[in-house]
Amino acid sequence: MKVALIGPTGFVGSAVLQELLARGHEVVALARNPAKLPAQERVSVVQADVLDAAQVAAAVRGSDAVVSAYNPGWDNPDLYNEFLKGTQTTFAGVKAAGLKRLLMVGGAGSLYAAPGVQLVDTPQFPAEWKTGALAAREALNLIKQESSLDWTFLSPAVFLDPGERRGSYRLGEDSPVMDTDPAKGPAHISVADLAVAIVDELETPRHIQRRFTVGY
Repeated sequence: MKVALIGPTGFVGSAVLQELLARGHEVVALARNPAKLPAQERVSVVQADVLDAAQVAAAVRGSDAVVSAYNPGWDNPDLYNEFLKGTQTTFAGVKAAGLKRLLMVGGAGSLYAAPGVQLVDTPQFPAEWKTGALAAREALNLIKQESSLDWTFLSPAVFLDPGERRGSYRLGEDSPVMDTDPAKGPAHISVADLAVAIVDELETPRHIQRRFTVGY
């Protein structure tokens, strides 16, 4: 496939880029600063600002699918608003380009700790991650309204770590995947295996217009 990737230099996006290339796909990498991406075979780097729908449309046009691993930065003082603006301009750009397939990576905070209670609303949710988690939850609410897109929203495991690629994971839907040892609580996953799950979903779609999550 030819996959347009938003956020190719970030923690998640860089892992997705490598997984796509390892499986033989072609990548159009959207970057504000193309100099951050080294030249690689089967990677076309396009300078584009995700906050500009017209730039997104021009960059993704002709691709088979779009993956958004966009994050304006955890230390960005306007994180919430920029995250949501980038979400909306991505939707607009993808549709303007005539594409339908969009996979968006969101946070684990919108997963349900109990019926009607999302993790981000629990007292133990880390304060330093709350703004981004609230923005990602609203992005999920927004993408659910996009009936014209073949969208998928992926929430990572509660604990997303650096680490090796195992090539395996377990699937969940709206609640966190729990560790196989119940005493350990929510499952972990490496960013490399989150990327595996993303590319698996692109190659064999199983969650069209649905959210899912993964963990070991």
